Amino acid sequence: MNDFQLTRTLDEHAAETALRTDVHDGLTRSPKSLPPKWFYDARGSELFEEITRLPEYYPTRAEREILLERAREIASVSGARTLVELGSGSSEKTRHLIEALPALDTYIPVDVSESALTGAAKILLEEHPGLRVHALLADFTRALRLPDSPGPRLVVFLGGTIGNLLPPERAVFLADVRAMLSPGDALLMGTDLVKDPAVLVSAYDDAQGVTAEFNGNVLSVVNRELGADFHTADFAHVAVWNREHEWIEMRLRARRQVVVKVRALDLEVPFEAGEEILTEISAKFRQDGVRKELASAGLELTHWWTDAAGRFALSLSVADGIGTDGWEGTPGSSGAADRDTGTGSASTAA
Repeated sequence: MNDFQLTRTLDEHAAETALRTDVHDGLTRSPKSLPPKWFYDARGSELFEEITRLPEYYPTRAEREILLERAREIASVSGARTLVELGSGSSEKTRHLIEALPALDTYIPVDVSESALTGAAKILLEEHPGLRVHALLADFTRALRLPDSPGPRLVVFLGGTIGNLLPPERAVFLADVRAMLSPGDALLMGTDLVKDPAVLVSAYDDAQGVTAEFNGNVLSVVNRELGADFHTADFAHVAVWNREHEWIEMRLRARRQVVVKVRALDLEVPFEAGEEILTEISAKFRQDGVRKELASAGLELTHWWTDAAGRFALSLSVADGIGTDGWEGTPGSSGAADRDTGTGSASTAA
C-alpha cells in the first residue's frame, strides 16, 4: 500500500493502562460503571455487527439511508479534498462519501484499533487507487493534531457515537473538533433522535438477546485482560429510558449477592443482589439541542438531514464566523418530514 501511512499516537501499553484505570475507578465508585469502549474486542465487534442487522436496531439503517440519499449533496456543499473520520472502524459507511467526493485527495481515519485501520485502508485503496490514506492510531476523545492535507477538510463523526458521551464530555469533544477546523472546513455528525421510548428500548433490548450478549461481553473482556472471575450468568442485561436526560442506559444487574475478584488489580468487588453496573448511555437528540451544543463549542449548524421516517439525523456545521459562501444560507432540498420542526424538510439550512 504505497499510498498508506500510519501514525501512532498511542503507545503499545495505552489500552492496557486505560483498561486498568477504568475498571478500578468504575468498580470502586457508587454507582458502579464501565465505559462502553471496552465492549469492542473481536467478539464484541462481531456482536455489534449482528446488532446492526436486527429488525429492532434502526440507527445504522437510518444513517445509511441518509448517506445514500444525500452523499452527493454533502459532497457538493463541502467540496472536501480531505475526509477525516473519527472512530472510523471498518470505514464501511464512509465509502458512500468517498465515492461521492470527486476532488478527494486524502482520507484520514482515526481509530484505536490498528487492525481495523490497516484492514479498511487495504480495501479502500483497492477500490480507489488514487486515494491517499493517512491513518491515525489515536483516541478521538483526546485533542488531535491532524497531519498536513489539502483543504477543505470534512471531519465526520458517524453512528450516533456522540450520544455515548456525557454532556460535559460532549462539550470538550466538540471544542476539540472546533479547534481542528480552518476556514472552509466542516463537521458532519450523526445523531439519533428522540422518539417513542418503546422503540428506543427495544433497539437496545432485542428479542433475540444479541444486545444482552454484547453488554455482558464487557465482563468477558475484564476476565480475560485483568484476570477477573465475573460469571456472566450472574448479571442480567437491562435497558431503560431515562426521560429526564433523554438517553438510553444499558446496565448489568447482579442477579444475586456476589463478590468478584480482579486479580491484576488485587481488587475484590462486592455486589448486592440487584446492584447494577452502568455500561453505556446513548443520548437521543432534538435539532434545537444539537444546534445549541454546537454553538457552545463555536460551531454553526448549517444543514440538517434526516431519514424518511425522521429517526436519525446528519448535521453539517462550520466554525462560527469562518463559513464560506458554499454553506451559509444554502437551502437544502425538500423531502421527508423533519420530526423536530414539522416543516416537511429533511434537508434544511438551519
